[in-house]
Amino acid sequence: MNAVTVTVLMIIAAYLAGSISSAILVCKIRGLPDPRTSGSGNPGATNVLRIGGVSSAVLVLFFDMLKGAAPSYLGYKMGLDAASLGFIAVSACLGHILPIFFGFKGGKGVATAFGAMAPIGGDLALCLILTWIVFVLLTRYSSVAAMATATLAPFYTWWLDERFILPVAMLSTLILIRHKDNIGRLRHGEESKVSRKKSIKKPDTK
Repeated sequence: MNAVTVTVLMIIAAYLAGSISSAILVCKIRGLPDPRTSGSGNPGATNVLRIGGVSSAVLVLFFDMLKGAAPSYLGYKMGLDAASLGFIAVSACLGHILPIFFGFKGGKGVATAFGAMAPIGGDLALCLILTWIVFVLLTRYSSVAAMATATLAPFYTWWLDERFILPVAMLSTLILIRHKDNIGRLRHGEESKVSRKKSIKKPDTK
């Protein structure tokens, strides 16, 4: 097969892998509320942290990152160029955002995007993780940490391995676009902060 055919097949495979919602499956297996209708309503690791605690959130984070990392790394090992790797990585994120297996209602794609960046190198992965942690500790907002990390990711890549600036910039742009609503809530002081406590549903007194 030529490079174009391989790229197209990898794009399709990445989208299908991304469409497997870790948050929904982990919550279902552990008997937790559906993350699409509980907490913030976002099927991602941060919301699972709110409704299910740390261990559930870690599982979701791992599998969300894996479904971004695996297609990107496989494409890299196949010798695909940077642009092709970018489209494959974005496709995995679009699968997470618009999952075909879950009614096209998915999450922000942050963990999947960062997972897709991670195979570039352990130093980049470490920079991304540390940046996210620092901004979460400083602001207590997962959305701010995600946007800050996405903004800095292309600069880290330029510094560490400039060959992959294009795919990283594509992923960073997608993350920022997906946080448009969060920016509005931050401006109005309505954005939820990160909490390790499980959300408790109040009894209906009506």
